[in-house]
Amino acid sequence: MEVLRRSSVFAAEVMEVFDRSPTDKELVSQAKALCRDYINSRLIQAGVSWSKPEYNVPVPGGKLAEVSTILLRLGDELEYIRPNVYRNIARQLNISLHSETVVSDAFLAVAAQIFTAGITWGKVVSLYAVAAGLAVDCVRHAQPAMVHTIVDCLGEFVRKTLVTWLKRRGGWADITKCVVNTDPSLRSHWLVAAVCSFGHFLKAIFFVLLPER
Repeated sequence: MEVLRRSSVFAAEVMEVFDRSPTDKELVSQAKALCRDYINSRLIQAGVSWSKPEYNVPVPGGKLAEVSTILLRLGDELEYIRPNVYRNIARQLNISLHSETVVSDAFLAVAAQIFTAGITWGKVVSLYAVAAGLAVDCVRHAQPAMVHTIVDCLGEFVRKTLVTWLKRRGGWADITKCVVNTDPSLRSHWLVAAVCSFGHFLKAIFFVLLPER
């Protein structure tokens, strides 16, 4: 099984760019590395077993690992508040998981709707939660190769839609500002920004299901 394969060399290269202003290509590479880690975490939570233990290797230490930890932490909060939104994604979208084109189009349609009204870190977390939920569906339905498709789609969406926004904030490390300590009362800092993403996500489901006219 070739899902979620990562090399230590690639990981080291991704982490190095946190010490300077990242390029568009580097931001996309980081986005995909974070997506693999997020998906891997959700697969473990779902009790989905893998044939090779290296798939469970987390993002290595350093700033990228810190970003991944924060992303997962915010994702936990988001998915706890709206668990039904981020589970059984394929069923909600009423799509087949046997077609790469169908999976790609559905994911990109949802992503576009999430960011219709602008970009926030809450919406970025929502995007990752959707990607992971869909990936879990794919693996459960014996379509693990589709995980590559989802990661690549997320990377392409980041390249086209989020890179400029990320560069203005100095890169992915800016997400660490969403969590300043463990005080639950501070969760509103990013939750408020994420609220509208729920509506856009549900609207996206409607538009994907809406027959062409």
